Amino acid sequence: MSYAIIGFGKIGHALAKAFARNGIEVSMATTRDPESFAADAAAIGPTIIPKTLAEAIKSDIIFLAVRFESHPDVAKALSSWEGKTIIDATNLFPVPEELDGLPSSAFVAKAFTGAKLVKGFNHLIAATLATDPIVEGGHRVVFLSSDDEDAIAPVAALARQLGFAPVKLGKLNEGGALVHARGRTWGQPIFQDLFKKEQ
Repeated sequence: MSYAIIGFGKIGHALAKAFARNGIEVSMATTRDPESFAADAAAIGPTIIPKTLAEAIKSDIIFLAVRFESHPDVAKALSSWEGKTIIDATNLFPVPEELDGLPSSAFVAKAFTGAKLVKGFNHLIAATLATDPIVEGGHRVVFLSSDDEDAIAPVAALARQLGFAPVKLGKLNEGGALVHARGRTWGQPIFQDLFKKEQ
């Protein structure tokens, strides 16, 4: 199984650190030339491999760690994403009317034709996501939801490899809606309580 992270902002950096901490190779890409962030990638660890967007999207599982508004630009890189799993780590503040009442991930899924999409790794702030998820003997939780039931298992397996405790929340418009942002007051107290129960 091969992995890529698209986006090298705060969330992209945090995800890269999780891969580096566990010695797992991951391709790193943005819309920029990979030489422009090669030094930053090297500073994180030797398993973080800068690549062009065209090279990175050859991976099996791809983290989408760009601004929500940028996801159509990434989606245009392939006419068909068949055989790919996209992990949507984006958040959207506030939710615009043009989503037609859809969870933002369902909207993203429409752009990536043929891909399986899993919402995940988005409820933790970047500073927390970047730190060791093994805390006081417990594992920090990541919530996963997807309309493709068979897509969750490999993402959950990867989450465990990275040291997290994956929790499945069902489909995007069911339990998955819990992890979609609603303004700037979404979910933090709920997630904090859930994490304490996991300890």
